[in-house]
Amino acid sequence: MTEAKFSRYDSADYLETQDDVAAYLDAVMAEGGDDPAYVTRALGVVARARNISKLARDTGMSREGIYKALSEDGNPSFATVAKIAGALGLRITFEAMRPAS
Repeated sequence: MTEAKFSRYDSADYLETQDDVAAYLDAVMAEGGDDPAYVTRALGVVARARNISKLARDTGMSREGIYKALSEDGNPSFATVAKIAGALGLRITFEAMRPAS
């Protein structure tokens, strides 16, 4: 009997279309939208699913800067998140959680 070998699961491997990306980020926001680090790490997964070198050129940031900003220890500004999202073809939107008082 041979031992089965499994590769590490990576969400980036399954983000093939913009619809996949949108569904993934919607799920991330539903799960941990109040945790900025969780959201930026998820944006990092999307960035890895795309071409980081192209993303760096499109944003004017270095590849290392993108990796650092979207890492577990990163703390990017909203401007950085918005710039990366825009370069990935994403728009940041807001919706009411409940009726305003």
